[in-house]
Amino acid sequence: MTHEETLVPTDVLLVAVPETSGSVLYGMVDMLSATSWLWSELVGKVPSPSPLRPRIVAPEGAPFLCSNGVPVSPELAVDDDPKAPIVIVPELLLVPDGAVEGRYPALLEWLRRRHATGSMLYSSCSGSVLLADAGLLDGCHATAHWSDETRYRKAHRRVEFDRAPALVAASDTIVTAAGTSSWQDLLLHIIARHCGPREALQVARINLLRWHSEGQLPYVALHRRERHADRGVRDVEDWLEHHFAEPQAVAGVVARSALAERTLKRRFKRATGHTLIDYVQNLRIEEAKRQLAEEGRPSEEVAAAVGYENSAFFRRLFRRLTGVTPGQYRTMFQPIANAGSAPIQSLLAKA
Repeated sequence: MTHEETLVPTDVLLVAVPETSGSVLYGMVDMLSATSWLWSELVGKVPSPSPLRPRIVAPEGAPFLCSNGVPVSPELAVDDDPKAPIVIVPELLLVPDGAVEGRYPALLEWLRRRHATGSMLYSSCSGSVLLADAGLLDGCHATAHWSDETRYRKAHRRVEFDRAPALVAASDTIVTAAGTSSWQDLLLHIIARHCGPREALQVARINLLRWHSEGQLPYVALHRRERHADRGVRDVEDWLEHHFAEPQAVAGVVARSALAERTLKRRFKRATGHTLIDYVQNLRIEEAKRQLAEEGRPSEEVAAAVGYENSAFFRRLFRRLTGVTPGQYRTMFQPIANAGSAPIQSLLAKA
């Protein structure tokens, strides 16, 4: 009997709750299950079994529907207290004000037990919210989808939320991944860490994956209206949406508000979480991103159009807020913006 035939696969437990993204959950199951053997099949070698055995664990063992009605049939229940060296919490589909706090106390206690007994814990996207609810991220750096930043700021203030990287190690035994497709980066990390770099490279080549070295910043929506009760601040936000590109936008909105400058700035920061100047810069760079991707304009023209006479300052600010240069951003996103209008012949020619 060969070594491959006697290999005992490593158990990987995937947490599923009704808020779980079905596509991510089963994408993980497929990719983990296919590690090693699928590559061997494709290149004509003797197949070796996957070194990983993914299984789904849920608060209860009965089948249920997760997000968007995807059926889930758990193999294990939390009450069974299943154990494994690797535990993954996939993405949760949560609206900005949605919460899972208090819904799954037994699951959170189980996650704490797994952490205490040495399991490696991984989360993708907003799955890290469950780790935060369990108190496992307190005092640590962590990430999730960029839209979860407000949730962390309000509900998990002891967590140092970092929206920039694709992956963040909260500790030696906890790794969190950023938004949505970063689960693929997470699985490549898990496979490389627990099976070896060769297996991770094979998975990447089979699935046409690439590492998101640019992180999450290029994808962040810099301008998002926060819900708050300050009508005066809402009026300021409304005005800025139409006048942010004016050379003296901050001075103009202060004059229009009829409030003392210090008072307005204090109220604005309290209501929105941003300073006035940061808010204006976010509006400007968000519009710059649209023009670069949809119109393909040179960065100097874009800088002037959004309110910056100094194009060098614009480029520095753009890179600080997005993690890439204006030219890199155009290269990343203009093909997507043009995807529906490009003739099929040109798409085939580039294939």
